[in-house]
Amino acid sequence: MRAIWKGAISFGLVNIPIALYPATRSEELKFRLLRASDQSPVNYKRVAEADGKEVPWDQIVKGYEYEKGKFIILKDEDFQRVDIEATQTVDIIHFVNLAEVNPIFFHKPYYMEPQKGGDKAYVLLREALESSGKIAIAKVVIKTRQHLAAVKPQEKGLMLELMHFATELLDIDEYKLPDTKAVGKKELQMARALVDSMSREWQPEEYVDEYRKGLEKVIEEKITKGEEATPAPVKRKKPTNVIDLVSVLQESLNQSGGTKKAKHAPAKKPRRKAA
Repeated sequence: MRAIWKGAISFGLVNIPIALYPATRSEELKFRLLRASDQSPVNYKRVAEADGKEVPWDQIVKGYEYEKGKFIILKDEDFQRVDIEATQTVDIIHFVNLAEVNPIFFHKPYYMEPQKGGDKAYVLLREALESSGKIAIAKVVIKTRQHLAAVKPQEKGLMLELMHFATELLDIDEYKLPDTKAVGKKELQMARALVDSMSREWQPEEYVDEYRKGLEKVIEEKITKGEEATPAPVKRKKPTNVIDLVSVLQESLNQSGGTKKAKHAPAKKPRRKAA
């Protein structure tokens, strides 16, 4: 696999030469738009809203809409005025406890491969982060854009994970969330029992994209059998309005076998005999 970026990790007087490689891959199936009559691919055109005419590249400029329908034009020299120098370094600013960072900040991971002469310092940084429970917060310029990033220990290596800046995240108070209410003891016990009955060790390979697999199957059937292939209808559970939470939890426990497995299920009290 080809490295997307080469440079060095820099903190204090330490420089570790590394190369970045994607740690994820896109699982989406790509489709082309076609004309139905002859399956000719349909291309996108740059069309002006005002008159519907196609606009050639040499007549296109970049504009920022500061008010509805009002734009400020930015030229190449304007972007150069704020251009961030691509230093080819992952500049570590601070080290922080991983537990203190909300996972919502993390965005996209990359593997960091040590380059010639960097093995010892690479291992030293990985071990220091691993033993301290900390991550490095850094800034890095990739493809002319500056990113906030974290350097994390990952099994035998280091990972660079791009992060969101705080200003990119929406405040949770902007959303309508339920008010804090006291939860009944019995409801909480049953909810805990249901969680326990459905708990197991983390095995990520068990979770697959069922939609993608189903779509691939439909495509394969159409290739081998022609357009007559039709997917089997999917049975979907109908949503229900939760009225009696205790009864719903109990039914969920019954279906999951939680009444036998759960450790936190409430013990039944013996009934007293009537006098």
